[in-house]
Amino acid sequence: MVAVAFTDEERARITADLLDAAERLYASQGLKKTSLEELVAPAGISKASFYAFFDSKETLYKEVMLRRAPLIAERHSAVFRRPASVESLAEVMRAMTTVLTTDPFYRRLFTHPDELQAVSRRIGAQEIARVTPYIMTPLLEYIAKGQAQGVITRDVEPEIVMGVMRTIGLIVMNRHMYGDIYDAVLNATINAIARGMVTSNGD
Repeated sequence: MVAVAFTDEERARITADLLDAAERLYASQGLKKTSLEELVAPAGISKASFYAFFDSKETLYKEVMLRRAPLIAERHSAVFRRPASVESLAEVMRAMTTVLTTDPFYRRLFTHPDELQAVSRRIGAQEIARVTPYIMTPLLEYIAKGQAQGVITRDVEPEIVMGVMRTIGLIVMNRHMYGDIYDAVLNATINAIARGMVTSNGD
């Protein structure tokens, strides 16, 4: 079979079409149930040609996640402008969980651990570097500013504080384990982390 040569303009259009189709299909039916035929149909290419753009469905999923990073960052931007306190730390973590539970794309990913694991295997240092300016950097700057003001504890590095805050994602991912008390457990955990990370100056 002769490989199809695409112009730069065609490659840009097809890549955008594949990303759009993946975002819609992965959010509605997931990684495993989405076929190559469904992904390539809007772009007007064959299944074989798909691999001229992405080496797997998982890689395409990863690229959709990275493309959505600026949108997710915008949802968090307002709270990062607030002075650090128990309340604002809790609000930051609630904003995180809101994305994971209401955004169709991320909700699908975090409620299907097998799909999350499959995509995570495709994420390396380069991908982390691409998303850092949108999501991780603003959070680290917020934490560092709070520490400089003597509000957030200085006992640990900002990266450690961020890591502790991100553990709430584990509760979201395993919400089925908590049944009717999920909301109460999530809120209690967020409040406990926020109080534990703030000094007496931030009360």
